Amino acid sequence: MSNESRGALPPLDLDDAKAAQMIGKLVLVGVTRFGGDGQVQGLEQFAGTVLRVSAEEGLVLADGDDGHERYLPPMLDQYLPAAPGEYQLRSSGVTVIDPDYLSTRELHARQ
Repeated sequence: MSNESRGALPPLDLDDAKAAQMIGKLVLVGVTRFGGDGQVQGLEQFAGTVLRVSAEEGLVLADGDDGHERYLPPMLDQYLPAAPGEYQLRSSGVTVIDPDYLSTRELHARQ
């Protein structure tokens, strides 16, 4: 069965220059999870340093709390430059100082 017939996404055209530029940078991420009914089920915030970026793995962060790897989508246009400053994570109270990039995600459960 071909990828097209299964509804697979086309190969990602990764911006190698931006990917290389992001290595070692600090990313602050906010994730909102929605249930099948459209109601917010959870909020998560975390920060981490970019370890590597590839079309296969996505953007891989070393979590700022414990160093474990977190895998994020490799759509690099969704990582926006952050304004300098202090960002307090609501979920943990941790303050992230001068992140390089911000990214927000919405995850929707299937109905």
